[in-house]
Amino acid sequence: MFNSLGRFVARRRILVLVCSVLVMAFLSVAGSAFGNPFGQGGFEDPESGWATAEQLEQEAYGRDALGDVVVSYHAPEGMTVDDPAFQEVVRVSLDLIQNEHPDQVTGVTSFAYNQSPALVNRDAGIIVASIQIAGENEEILENFRVIEDQIPVPGIETDIAGLQPVAGALQDGMDADLVRAELIALPLVFLLLIVVFGGVVAAALPVAVGVLTILGSLGSLHLLSLITPVNSFAQNVVTLIGLGLAIDYGLFVVSRYREEMAEGYPPDVAARRSVATAGRTVVFSAVMVGVTLSGLLIFPQAFLKSVAYGAIAAVILAAVLSVTLLPAVLVLLGHRVDALGVKRFQRHRTREQVENGLFGRIADFSMKHPVAVTVPIVVVLVALIIPFSGVKFGGINETYLPPNNTTRVAQEEYDQNFPGTRTDPVKLIVLGSDGNSLSQIRSAANEAPGLTGPFQFARSGQTDDHGREVVVLQTGLLDRNSPGETVDYLQSFPIPAGTEVYVGGNPAMETDSVAALVDGLPWFVLYVLLATTILMFLAFGSLVLPIKAALMNMLGLGATLGILTWIFVDGHGASMLGFTPGPLTSPVVVLLMAIIYGLSTDYEVFLISRMVEARARGAKTAEAIRSGVANTGRIITSAALILIVVTGAFAFSEIVMMKYIAFGMIAALILDATVIRMFLVPAVMQLLGPDCWWAPAWMRRIQERIGLGEAELEDEPELLTAGGDDNRGHDRGDDNRDDNRDDNRDDDNEFALVGAGAGAGAATGATAAALSSRGGSPEGAGPTASVTPWAEESESGADADAWAEDTETGYETESGYEVQADREPEARAWPDADSREDARAEAGADTRTETGAESGADTEVDVDSEVDVDSEAGEASEDTKDTEDAEDAGSTGATADEAPLDRIPATELIARLMREREQRRNE
Repeated sequence: MFNSLGRFVARRRILVLVCSVLVMAFLSVAGSAFGNPFGQGGFEDPESGWATAEQLEQEAYGRDALGDVVVSYHAPEGMTVDDPAFQEVVRVSLDLIQNEHPDQVTGVTSFAYNQSPALVNRDAGIIVASIQIAGENEEILENFRVIEDQIPVPGIETDIAGLQPVAGALQDGMDADLVRAELIALPLVFLLLIVVFGGVVAAALPVAVGVLTILGSLGSLHLLSLITPVNSFAQNVVTLIGLGLAIDYGLFVVSRYREEMAEGYPPDVAARRSVATAGRTVVFSAVMVGVTLSGLLIFPQAFLKSVAYGAIAAVILAAVLSVTLLPAVLVLLGHRVDALGVKRFQRHRTREQVENGLFGRIADFSMKHPVAVTVPIVVVLVALIIPFSGVKFGGINETYLPPNNTTRVAQEEYDQNFPGTRTDPVKLIVLGSDGNSLSQIRSAANEAPGLTGPFQFARSGQTDDHGREVVVLQTGLLDRNSPGETVDYLQSFPIPAGTEVYVGGNPAMETDSVAALVDGLPWFVLYVLLATTILMFLAFGSLVLPIKAALMNMLGLGATLGILTWIFVDGHGASMLGFTPGPLTSPVVVLLMAIIYGLSTDYEVFLISRMVEARARGAKTAEAIRSGVANTGRIITSAALILIVVTGAFAFSEIVMMKYIAFGMIAALILDATVIRMFLVPAVMQLLGPDCWWAPAWMRRIQERIGLGEAELEDEPELLTAGGDDNRGHDRGDDNRDDNRDDNRDDDNEFALVGAGAGAGAATGATAAALSSRGGSPEGAGPTASVTPWAEESESGADADAWAEDTETGYETESGYEVQADREPEARAWPDADSREDARAEAGADTRTETGAESGADTEVDVDSEVDVDSEAGEASEDTKDTEDAEDAGSTGATADEAPLDRIPATELIARLMREREQRRNE
């Protein structure tokens, strides 16, 4: 599937590029033009007791807007709050606001109007006014923005507090975070990618995909607002996930493309192979992340649902662009992908060079000392989880703003000066009471812990649909951040028969929301674990690997939550980071859990996919682990570093919940990309050994039928271009290659095996020609070949049962040796000097093989010197191929599989070895 997709993208690159850009532009423009404004709500549980109380109050009296905007007016020096001149100035200002903005203001209540004692503090010299704002949901904040600048009174100290000013300050902070991410994070990410790729052009590609992903994702989020309310916080999450994953996926695809180019494939073939391998992994990873995020839909809060929809859209767009637009651009660039390169940072390494690099050595260390690596890491991670036992959850309020923020200061001073009229009181909605029962209810409710004073009558006189009077009582809380004990008491104290009491107000909303999240969390965890385990099994065919991945992810997630609790709840570093310690917002914590678990699974898929690919090529467990870590270590580390930069921009946010999202992501990325993926995973897999790949037979049969596809892409030597990586920087005429590809395949497809058998070796001239196309010897006299032992890496050194594989053609033999062409003989060490001679003798290095009477060409292979190739061998290969089925084992009468190797024609030997390889793979 992905091979076909890669071929289509390579051939229709212009069409793919134009369509991708147009779709992203359409989403961005349509969303901006037709979408609704984002709001600040959605944290409540719509099925809770709070929701019932809110509905009853609004049906009887309308929305309670008294706490929307609360203005404190300080009497100037030389005046008192009772001075008529002072009150007149306040009254004129409020009249002007109400008269000029009848569509935005529904009413004004002030001491300057009614002389209510609840609206004055004579000791502090302050009178207050309540401005009730019109509208519902997102409209309320928009209407406040219209009158905001007219509220201050010249010559009088005026403090603006209330629900809408706090919500506006929070939104302003999050908008500033987006600007910071775009202006600071993107340039820094670009510079990091230049270091990673060693070139400006290559570095610009993932950034371009990230920018397009953000545009399309935010446009999709605005369109989503037409269907459901969207919290403004969602755009920050979408930006973070869209940019981060788009750059991750782009990094993965571009790295694989350059790897294929280094192996010698032309640009169109390299792009196709990149989509078939890295593209498959990217799409599968996106599915895993999307499934994890879809678990948020289990919870009832609209906030989590809107963020989940937006984040899933960002993940989908990032993956789609990475397997369509990105490879199309890569084909168009061809070798120019390394243009404007910085030689100091450029790395053009083949797979073998990568596997012998730093991350390969790290894997070797972990596998040689698995217990010594595993035990300390697990102990440290468990220790980091311990602080999470003291976590506290709460809602969003003014304490999420910086301590010196003017709105926060105004709100805190108002709460201090007027404790009985808090803007977010706790309420009791009483139905069906009379004078006697209402008195009993008030008396019992006043016994609740943590109240600022007794419950007061707020609203009365209206009835519900059943004719019962609806009475609203309210009071404030001493500790706004700890409403749980108070609300729990009010929801459970005994009430007179025939009455109903519901607890409302923001404290009840937050308590009910936390309870809903706690109730849904086990189902969320179960869903995510089952879904990711099933998907990873279908992809990799192992039941052990997804279980191991889940345990690793949970360790990293738990450690991250422990770090967050230690910093933001316990308050370590609060003064330095500029925040006030307090409870974590429960919906945001759940969101953070989904993001971190999704990213951990993302990196696990990258890592395991390369292990499975190596395994499919014939590598045993230790070699597959080493190959996976070596080939993905640099990519995962670079991707994590880039995401740290992106989230680091949000660490400077003025909004506390953005800080702990940023610090949580940074902690999780550092732990996951280094400690867990590079050290713990290879150590644990080494301890498990071959059991890593275990699954019940019946499950394997299911996986074989409906598995998610290819883990291995065969080498294609017939498509290799001369010079391999030496051609970098020279465009080979990509546009003309499409027309000539079939002709090139016909010329290059005449291949043969250069290998070592148990007692003989054979090769056709076309193999030498194919190998020569990889670059030849330094002198240009033809490729050199060397025989080296290929052993499973272990503490004992070598495995006597190791397979041998021709790394250039992909064919295996049973001799225990590997024939490598175009590699320096010193690349691997010999056990002793005689081993080379023994192997050479056993391999029948001087055997001459006749390829058929019609071929008229002999091929002589000498693995100790240069390979002599008859110039007519290329033509002989096609003729031999036509007569392959007619060949028998020779005059001895043995079957092809039983005849001596030196009596079998080369083409039949190739077919025999391919059959043996397929049989081993099936086993």
